[in-house]
Amino acid sequence: MSDHITTYGGTHFTPVKPDPNCIHITDIAHALSLICRGNGQVKTFFSVGQHCINCALEAQARGYSKRLILACLLHDASESYMSDVPRPFKQYLREYQKLEEALLDVIYTKYLGSSLTEEEQAIMKGIDDDLLYYDLLILLNEPSDAPEPKLNIELSYKVRPFEEVEQQYLELFQTFSL
Repeated sequence: MSDHITTYGGTHFTPVKPDPNCIHITDIAHALSLICRGNGQVKTFFSVGQHCINCALEAQARGYSKRLILACLLHDASESYMSDVPRPFKQYLREYQKLEEALLDVIYTKYLGSSLTEEEQAIMKGIDDDLLYYDLLILLNEPSDAPEPKLNIELSYKVRPFEEVEQQYLELFQTFSL
């Protein structure tokens, strides 16, 4: 049994020892366009890639820097290499969280030049949580007790071909790359 995964582009990648030279935006965009939000427990397919695109577009609409827009686009990039675990379960998986944070740090450093500051993390998490509010409401009919967040973009939960999502992800990456 090997200690690596083979990516869409054919790279052998070891998630627990991430080599930045083995991280490719094309692998990230492809995988996220095919991974379903909510561990697949949703009314209709909605990809993690679509969610990340929405986060980036919301950051742009709020007037944040290219760096923060790109951070929002990349915030779930680790899922393309190590999958995701739903939040209620993830809180009990401390080692998984450490590995995920380490991988995200390598991804941010590769594409942003450094890790996110605490302030950048807080802004990005706020946008992610605002979009999660609508993802839960629309995709699961799960209303929240939290106040409805105001968004600056119009959300669409239309099922989109993965190729279209992948292409938009890559276009946004090119537009906001530093």
